[in-house]
Amino acid sequence: MTATAAGLARRYGTPLYVYDLDRVVAAQRDLRSSLPDGFTVYYSFKANPHPELARALREIPDGPCRAEVCSEGELDSALAAGFPAAEILYGGPGKTDGEITRAVAAGVRTFSVESPGDLRRVGTIARGHGVTADCLLRVNDTSSAGATSLRMTGAPSQFGIDRETLADEYAELAAVPGTRLVGLHFYPLSNARDEDGLIGEFRQSIATAAALHAELGLPLRALDLGGGFAAPYAVPGERPVYGRLRAALEEALDTHLPQWRTGEIHLACESGRYLVGDCGELVLSVTNVKESRGRTFAVADGGVNTLGGMAGLGRLLPLAVRLDEEQGEEQGRGTRTASLTGPLCTPGDILGRDVELPDPAPGDLVTVPNVGAYGATASLLLFLSRPAPVEAVVRGTETVSVTRLVARRTPVGPGN
Repeated sequence: MTATAAGLARRYGTPLYVYDLDRVVAAQRDLRSSLPDGFTVYYSFKANPHPELARALREIPDGPCRAEVCSEGELDSALAAGFPAAEILYGGPGKTDGEITRAVAAGVRTFSVESPGDLRRVGTIARGHGVTADCLLRVNDTSSAGATSLRMTGAPSQFGIDRETLADEYAELAAVPGTRLVGLHFYPLSNARDEDGLIGEFRQSIATAAALHAELGLPLRALDLGGGFAAPYAVPGERPVYGRLRAALEEALDTHLPQWRTGEIHLACESGRYLVGDCGELVLSVTNVKESRGRTFAVADGGVNTLGGMAGLGRLLPLAVRLDEEQGEEQGRGTRTASLTGPLCTPGDILGRDVELPDPAPGDLVTVPNVGAYGATASLLLFLSRPAPVEAVVRGTETVSVTRLVARRTPVGPGN
């Protein structure tokens, strides 16, 4: 646990997320250096929609990010962080008429579409506002190249238009009123296991884009290669630095799309976890320790309601317990095998099962590293109606903001 996090926990209590903006900037610069010149980097708000983190990525002078959003809430966060609506990319497989209307009215003009029906909805609403929407066709390619725990292409999917059907559908897609096809969008995997896998996926996407451009005459003014950039999640570790990716991308583009050198194609990629994953740590407090039939349970004041991303991925994570020295660290405490649980009324609220912990006691602080992405907003925040965790944003020794999400009921219709 950092000294800053410990001090903030003592002041504001736990559960507490602490986000370090210096690490956000460092991650963005590492990613930029691994990409060819001229690439646009979109920040995927799904990773963490906190406006302060997004604002830091937008304000970097030597290569600000743009915003990629998939909901009205993410759009609100992007606009609050100062992203120009005209530069926002709006995606997602389940866009409703209401959210498309909201986006177009706000000034969004670029959409990634996942199906003919998705494209028609965007076109209808754009026409109703007297505008034309630039649309990227997201492609579900026929195969995959890289190793990952989360595959997003090469199988039946709600994501993207199947590569093998595009030839038959293209004439219809190109003629949808209110839309202008400008290019292609790929997103074949998330959190690639290694650089070779990431390079393999990008090479395949570039080759597929070139083939579709040649076969169908499909416009290729823009090409979004998606993401897959890795980062450790809720365990100790460092972000990878991709030392070979830049040269590999340049080689693939020179081979298949040499016109990229003259700026004829707007090239882009997306990242969420890589940009913000290692900026955040979660601090919890042990509230109770009990024995049950030969097992020890340490109960913390936050569980899957504060760090629920691993529940959706079927993971139980190793966590690191640290004591707050200013509250009186006990010397010579041994370790004990215990299960670390959260406070919820469900046996599924387990953060770590049968792990070696420093002999736990009420008041101990539990820290979870590398949870700047898929932390608070990927959790079961409303289950049991417990307060959301506090989120503190720091830059060096400066505390930039300390906030908490609050859920409230808002009338949407008549009632007694």
